[in-house]
Amino acid sequence: MANVKIEKDITYNSKYGLQMDIYQDMDNVNDERRAIIDIHGGGWWLGYKEEESGWASNFAENGYIVFVPNYRLAPDALFPAPIEDLIGLYNWIKDSDYQFDRSKIGAVGMSAGGNLAMELGLRLGIPIASWSGIIDLDHWIETHPDVVASKKNAPIPGTPVENINQDGGNDPYYKWFVLNYVNNDQELLKEASLLNRIYKSAGPMFIANSLDEIVPMDGVLKLQEELTNNGIESVFQTVSGHGHGEAYMEHAQKGTLAFFDDHL
Repeated sequence: MANVKIEKDITYNSKYGLQMDIYQDMDNVNDERRAIIDIHGGGWWLGYKEEESGWASNFAENGYIVFVPNYRLAPDALFPAPIEDLIGLYNWIKDSDYQFDRSKIGAVGMSAGGNLAMELGLRLGIPIASWSGIIDLDHWIETHPDVVASKKNAPIPGTPVENINQDGGNDPYYKWFVLNYVNNDQELLKEASLLNRIYKSAGPMFIANSLDEIVPMDGVLKLQEELTNNGIESVFQTVSGHGHGEAYMEHAQKGTLAFFDDHL
């Protein structure tokens, strides 16, 4: 049985008052440990670090030290603000006194957190795992002009993630939170779409997605093509049904751990 300790509300960015929680097995503290940045989802406009307690604890039980941050949210903070926050966190972690191997840092996230994990993989070259990560932004908006953006069926802020119905497609909400992330700025939307920024320097990626969920599969297929064309190692796992992120935990976590065993 792992002896997981959680340090809560550690400030990593005093300018914006951003805090994180840190999970680690106190019986497995050493300089060879690997680290994971676990990024919460929520469409870039809601969510909080405590939602990740189950996933973070699982990684800690498997020997990782896990850093779970809050980050700035839209519409008060638009793209690329949360990415800047997380890059700052990455640098904070590397400069910290915690015991782990600085060359072995990865990132994970679901939904918008998956998008932000991919952004870290693109910008820092670190291994990442993204479940139901938001991939297709500008192209999807361009090809769905008749969808009326709406947050009518959006989760109520503060609702525990296990109580949110995340099954199935919801194009009006998808369009709303994508546009909310860039304040309807079409140039910023193009810049925010990571499909436009796949470079050979990106880190390896584990990508999971349900075959029929809120995150469109065609974006996943485009990402796979771009990664392949740029010689970036990747693992893709599709899951049957409509589940989003945590809904397919039992199907994707084993492969995710194996991926990090291979790349960290």
